[in-house]
Amino acid sequence: MDEIKKITKQLRAGQISRREFIVAAVAAGAAVPFAMSMSSNVFAAMPKSGGLLRHAITGGSTSDNLDPAKVLDMYMANVSFGQLRNNLTEIDSDGSLIGELAESWESTGDAKTWTFKLRNGVEFHNGKTLDANDVVASINHHRGEDSTSAAKSIVAAVVDVQADGKETVVVELSGGSADFPFLLSDFHLSICPARDDGTIDWESGTGTGGYILEEFNPGVKVVTRRNPNYWKEGRAHFESVETLYIADVVARTNALQTGDLDAMTRADLKTIHLMEKHPAINIVQSTGNQHYTLPMLTDVAPFDNNELRLALKYAIDREQWKTVIARGYGEIANDHPIGPANRYYDASIEQRVYDPDKAKFHLKQAGYDSIDLDLHVAETAFEGATDGGQLMQDSARAAGININVVREANDGYWSNVWQKKPWCASYWAGRPTEDWMFSLTYATGADWNESHWSNEKFDSLLLAARAELDEEKRRGMYSDMQQIVRDEGGSVIPIYASFVQALSNKLSTPEKVASNLEFDGHKNSERWWFSS
Repeated sequence: MDEIKKITKQLRAGQISRREFIVAAVAAGAAVPFAMSMSSNVFAAMPKSGGLLRHAITGGSTSDNLDPAKVLDMYMANVSFGQLRNNLTEIDSDGSLIGELAESWESTGDAKTWTFKLRNGVEFHNGKTLDANDVVASINHHRGEDSTSAAKSIVAAVVDVQADGKETVVVELSGGSADFPFLLSDFHLSICPARDDGTIDWESGTGTGGYILEEFNPGVKVVTRRNPNYWKEGRAHFESVETLYIADVVARTNALQTGDLDAMTRADLKTIHLMEKHPAINIVQSTGNQHYTLPMLTDVAPFDNNELRLALKYAIDREQWKTVIARGYGEIANDHPIGPANRYYDASIEQRVYDPDKAKFHLKQAGYDSIDLDLHVAETAFEGATDGGQLMQDSARAAGININVVREANDGYWSNVWQKKPWCASYWAGRPTEDWMFSLTYATGADWNESHWSNEKFDSLLLAARAELDEEKRRGMYSDMQQIVRDEGGSVIPIYASFVQALSNKLSTPEKVASNLEFDGHKNSERWWFSS
């Protein structure tokens, strides 16, 4: 049965012919009529080319630009990473790591030096052939003291990156990193063409991706057309793609129902039962490690007091959030970012529950009988953020915590509110590895450390676990880090939320839809197709 699944996947990907499939299926024990019927079904469901994909995504802004280092949310991740450009590595639909522009890679025994072999014959949209210098310049774009890249913390361990000929790149790290190839799949680390001075051309949007930029209207829409010379066989099926920024979920839903859209992220969970009954709409759910957060700036009073932070963690009713905000499309979280889909997730850590008496105790320990706090929210943070704030307002009142929910504008939220206001709403799609998630958002000084949290013991464990090759020792370290963030971290993390997307029934997707990011890991433009 495993062999049948394997060759079926190869047939869908165009790696073997129909005749080769039938021969292999019969050799694996399938009857000839069954093998022939199965091959026919696969061919009937195989991708077809053509059409305009119109999809709507939240998180856009009038301040968006095409610099991969400046991608702040999923809208530009879909455009830059999902359409225009490729990375060295890619997270496959099953969560495994596969090569993208890198054909293969290997490391020294201590995982400090990594060598990447590039694919031959890959071209940028402008006709330039990809070579190692493009990769070197693209990685260096995020490095250096003056870098303001959101990926600066990801490449912080890179000591040197050099081209070894045109097809090989060698990366030296300050310490061992067993997961380093995973990090290179981050949506900021897309490869752009190098200039002679060692910088990259990001302004034009030129990449090696499946689509070429035609129109860029920040905060409104982006239009791309299919790259006729795309190097990936069996990918990028649409003739063109129109990516729309529509923050309002009602507007997205109406556009999908009237046929003005083909797909939308973040379906309205309040009305999901009605959409499920719509004859022309399919609901696609994928569950990974996406989680909603309420980060507090731990370098700003009163959130610099961990007792106050603990009070807020006990003052939230997680079960209520799962029912009202996630509408059952999610699971309870435990104030740390490592989810059940992660390799070293520790389910044995005691689950924190709503307890207003404990919240009141920790508030007293912080020096307060009662306290007034502002919580800044917007629906672009996550669908239901305003309702979530009001739920917490109600549940925290019993502990003497009075929360004023401040509704902020969606446009500019990520540049004007997030990491600026002392307490706000946020979300994370999660990351495939623990090191990646922790390094990006919890390491001291990380650009996306949304609570400005710093913990010396945590930082020490982070470095040690990254280089540790003993499986059990590494597991223990990541368990300790989850506990530290739960008990001392700067974010209330109530739930893991599934990705819930709504699609026209004219759209087809692969059998397995990726759960590392929404919209099939934001590869929907190249993995999906119109069936009719």
